[in-house]
Amino acid sequence: MESIRTGSGDGLDPQRLMRVRQVLERHVRAKSTPGAVGLAVRGSGGVACWTAGRHTFEPDSPRVRGDDLYDLASLTKVVVTTSICMVLEPHLDLDERVDKHLPAFQGDGKDGVTIRHLLAHCAGLPAHQRFFETCRGREAVLSAACQTALAYPPGTRTIYSDLSFLLLGAAVERVGGASLEELAQRYVLGPAGMEETMYLPGPELLGRIPPTESQAEQRGGLIHGQVHDGNAWAMGGVAPHAGLFGTAADLGRFLRVILNGGKREGTRVFSEGAIRRFTSRAGLAPGSTRALGWDTVSAAGSSAGRHFSIQSFGHTGFTGTSVWVDPERDVGVILLTNRVHPTRENEGIRRLRPEFHDAVMEAVIR
Repeated sequence: MESIRTGSGDGLDPQRLMRVRQVLERHVRAKSTPGAVGLAVRGSGGVACWTAGRHTFEPDSPRVRGDDLYDLASLTKVVVTTSICMVLEPHLDLDERVDKHLPAFQGDGKDGVTIRHLLAHCAGLPAHQRFFETCRGREAVLSAACQTALAYPPGTRTIYSDLSFLLLGAAVERVGGASLEELAQRYVLGPAGMEETMYLPGPELLGRIPPTESQAEQRGGLIHGQVHDGNAWAMGGVAPHAGLFGTAADLGRFLRVILNGGKREGTRVFSEGAIRRFTSRAGLAPGSTRALGWDTVSAAGSSAGRHFSIQSFGHTGFTGTSVWVDPERDVGVILLTNRVHPTRENEGIRRLRPEFHDAVMEAVIR
């Protein structure tokens, strides 16, 4: 992991930086999560990195390190699928009907669903379906998603939906002419310098991967080094909505590209216009905070806490991960945990996220 500058060089109060670590350590003691990595970056480089806890609650479990690889869960949606859409936007008509790319997506009301609806989670699709109980393989899961009935008329409300991104990923592959994994490497991971972000990490990396949930009935025991999400697992581990593993440092590189207007070391990764269009509220459904792929801060109850500006955008992952970006203050914040270990019933992350973000922003902006 690259060195992270801290303290006086960034004009930060060391006491406030220490409070961030204390928040993480307190939540580890409270068993909100076995361990955590936190990172704050500016467009110009690193600001501070914090680690706390262990890979599991066992006392002999490995201590968390800054270069540990976490199951990023739904951060896959923004790092991979949304980012590919940003690059392919000149060739991807966001207002084109989904059935133009996926002819199997037919039925009552589906002819009114566009790519933009999928990105903004207002396509009419339900939040989740347990396809992994009956389907194996990418095509079987995609076929089941195409056949799923709409839950509401497109554009009339917002339901955060994995199914939307299953369909979006398939459409992106057709436009890009390559597999999702190839497009991710070509347009995002490679250009952004994210050398340790990947699908399907090899067994040699297990020592750096905190395990997630124990699902004895569905998966035969502890999930370790495999994607936690059931539908992504049924698709072979490579999916548009989940499946990515990565480090805090790599996510920091990704956020720095965004904070720098889409450039990395003078090389353009995303256009400034695409960043602006995809991270601004879409305004497609009444009262929605959703941008295109990304989410934005809400007036109350946001996982970003109290201090991110109204221009901020971010995303969370079910395993206990999140990224938030405040372009006005030139800061991006990453939190990686495996809060679903040993069970998803642990919801301490709901308190950890805003408390961590508040502590970080109080150190960075005050």
